[in-house]
Amino acid sequence: MNSLKTKLANLSELVMLQHSIFSLPFIFIAMLVAANGWFGWKLLFLGVLAAVSARNFAMGVNRYLDRDIDALNPRTKNRPSVDGRVSNSMMIGFIIVNAIAFVLVAYFINDLALKLSLPILMVLGAYTLFKRFSSLAHIILGVSLGLAPIAGVVAVSGEITIWSVYLALGVMFWVAGFDLLYSLQDIEFDKEHNLHSIPSQFGAKNTMHIAKLFHLMTIVLWAVFVQSAGLGLFAIIAVVLSAIMLTYEHYLVNKDFTKIDKAFFTVNGYLGILFLILTILEVM
Repeated sequence: MNSLKTKLANLSELVMLQHSIFSLPFIFIAMLVAANGWFGWKLLFLGVLAAVSARNFAMGVNRYLDRDIDALNPRTKNRPSVDGRVSNSMMIGFIIVNAIAFVLVAYFINDLALKLSLPILMVLGAYTLFKRFSSLAHIILGVSLGLAPIAGVVAVSGEITIWSVYLALGVMFWVAGFDLLYSLQDIEFDKEHNLHSIPSQFGAKNTMHIAKLFHLMTIVLWAVFVQSAGLGLFAIIAVVLSAIMLTYEHYLVNKDFTKIDKAFFTVNGYLGILFLILTILEVM
């Protein structure tokens, strides 16, 4: 039993399961808006399974393919995928199980979800490969999480609405922007090992400007989402609070690079939760 608990704990650390909080709020925001209220316990259960299995698949692929890079980076050399706590065969099994789980969940949702499941998995697995040859890897990560609200509206209505595209594009730029800030920690490592991150290509100052532009686009797109979906006061407050929190995030990073973890995990985690709570108040 202790051995099983240890393995599960190592797998949880491998994929940083607690950080599923970034994608979960926006899939449910889309589902709430699409249903104009409560969408039912079945879709809640399937939505959680879809989001967690998709993220586990993406993180598993990332950790497996990045073993060589992570072993060289002082910040990542103690990850379970590097220090032997999770074997290569276990990672491969974990990736396969979560891919199958995601497709099965899509099957039980609707036909469109099933048709989109394999293309979505391909996008989710692309991030790790992109950073080997392109600085667009940050955008690919944004696209990966931006698929969450698209998946949410597909689950409820079986179609992709224009407002969900605006919401998804906002999520894409939100994630890409905070990934740029997070990547500042590895700027020298990326330069040394020829990894194609925007910080290593354009420098810290320009990266922060690009991140600000991305987050400005996030707020604009979320404001358009609110207007397009016909939402009211609580949704507007959600966008305003998001703008304030993103401004604070940039303030933290500008002031001190050692605050990047706080900016990345704490601020962005609360942003998604607050947006979800205010959306619930809006539609309920």
